Amino acid sequence: MEGAQNDLETSMSARILAIGEILWDLLPSGKQLGGAPANFAYHAHALGARARLISRVGNDPLGHEILDRLRSLGLPTDGVGVDPAAPTGTVSVEVMSDGQPKFIIHEDVAWDRLEPVAEVEADAICFGSLGQRCPAARRAIRDVVAAMPDAALRVFDINLRQSFYSREIIQSSLELASALKLNDAELPVLAAMFGLTGDTRNQLSALSERFALRAAALTRGAAGSLLLADGIWSEHPGIRVKVVDAVGAGDAFTAAWTLGLLAGHALDAINQRANEVAAFVCTQPGATPDYG
Repeated sequence: MEGAQNDLETSMSARILAIGEILWDLLPSGKQLGGAPANFAYHAHALGARARLISRVGNDPLGHEILDRLRSLGLPTDGVGVDPAAPTGTVSVEVMSDGQPKFIIHEDVAWDRLEPVAEVEADAICFGSLGQRCPAARRAIRDVVAAMPDAALRVFDINLRQSFYSREIIQSSLELASALKLNDAELPVLAAMFGLTGDTRNQLSALSERFALRAAALTRGAAGSLLLADGIWSEHPGIRVKVVDAVGAGDAFTAAWTLGLLAGHALDAINQRANEVAAFVCTQPGATPDYG
């Protein structure tokens, strides 16, 4: 991908953790590796970071194929446990006429039984709400995030899916987080949940102040994104591309945004790069395309 070398030069020292679901997206064109934390870890790695995933797969052919796929992508597998009973996670994905994905997420799978790992030191960790749908995984995720060094960036990529979230999950996650990434379909849900009023900027600012967030990112599909950090705003109109599918584009945006924050880049530069990376992913099939 054009420009990737610049990211390699600025982010190769960043240590990144992602924790939560890993699964197969069952797309019309065939299965693709998926799960927001897994996608995030892949894109962080592709952009030059030292990325590691904490998740769980089943002791089945799909699970072993995931482990092989992670190794082929250059990602370590020591944080991915193998469950002796639960199957590897799968999600049925239908790509709509506008290129946006519609998900059916299957339940009682291996990542619902996620277990924490002992070593969690990193510069940033990314976690979401879907991975917390079951109590065991919720405890594991919160324990790992809470154990991060104080200086680490704790990114909550809210990732609302189906009915797999609650106010308690969202609020406790925001209290753990130091950065929030959400999209324009999720902000109204949080606005209703927390009584936020005013326009988009007012709502995003109120969330940041209420939960003492260092940074926040709102993605708006083809309309670009809005970033807030340290009282500074950055708005990007988006990049027009021919969309093959948008699966994984948000996770790529989150990875580029996170690495930009860690590198201390200017907010407008971070926004531009994150939109470039997300736009590239939209032109490719599946969530983890080869950057080339």
